[in-house]
Amino acid sequence: NAKDGNILSHKCVNCGYLSLATVYFCEKCGKQGFDDVVLDGKGKVETYTIMTVPPTGFEKYAPYAWAIISLDNSDLRVSGFLPNIQKPGDLPIGAIVKVVDFDDRGLVLKKL
Repeated sequence: NAKDGNILSHKCVNCGYLSLATVYFCEKCGKQGFDDVVLDGKGKVETYTIMTVPPTGFEKYAPYAWAIISLDNSDLRVSGFLPNIQKPGDLPIGAIVKVVDFDDRGLVLKKL
């Protein structure tokens, strides 16, 4: 779903609580039973850190920002990275970003 710009979540059929993790019992009400729900991968930056010394696999993206975003239309937050973010002015808190891909490094985000 992330390759299409979306996030797969799981919604409790009893209380409607959304979760990103696959679970057997609802964290909120304790009941079993979930439906898959695809959410739009657009949201706003809550916080981030700029990585200037990249670990293996991130060399071509450095410097990059590892960000936590709150998704629009839900209470969920996800984390991912934005390539080539050099300074805080390149990614202000509250900036709108979108999931554009997923690979072995995680979610790839893009500033809109």
